[in-house]
Amino acid sequence: MTSPSSVGDPLMGFQRVVTQDRVAAYADASGDHNPIHLDEEFAATTRFERRIAHGMLSLAFVWEMMSANYPDDWHKGGTVKTRFTSPVVPGEEVEVGGSVKRLRNVGGEDFIECDVSVTRPNGEKALTGSATVPLSRMSVRD
Repeated sequence: MTSPSSVGDPLMGFQRVVTQDRVAAYADASGDHNPIHLDEEFAATTRFERRIAHGMLSLAFVWEMMSANYPDDWHKGGTVKTRFTSPVVPGEEVEVGGSVKRLRNVGGEDFIECDVSVTRPNGEKALTGSATVPLSRMSVRD
């Protein structure tokens, strides 16, 4: 697979069903056992009126996507800057995607900056932001 390298190139995204089992596994892995994620009765008393997935679980999907798109470079210092904009509800299938936003050189190092998002089935963005990939050598086209 060739990594997306030109402005406007789409990232290879994917869909994920966010099951309650996945949320519980994330709670165990992260140590975040906030009852809004796990306790249906408690969650019903919150402004969301039901359990919601961890925002960081959505971010983990973005991390997975970036790792798949840039397997040689992402783990050499890839960064994300995101904002959580809508909660994901267990049972929803989310769309994880993005595209190359710009190419830049900082201090002699080449980077690709990508727009990234996680979208809920109703079209609302659960997460938006950018991811920056340091490149060991860059052969890109504007």
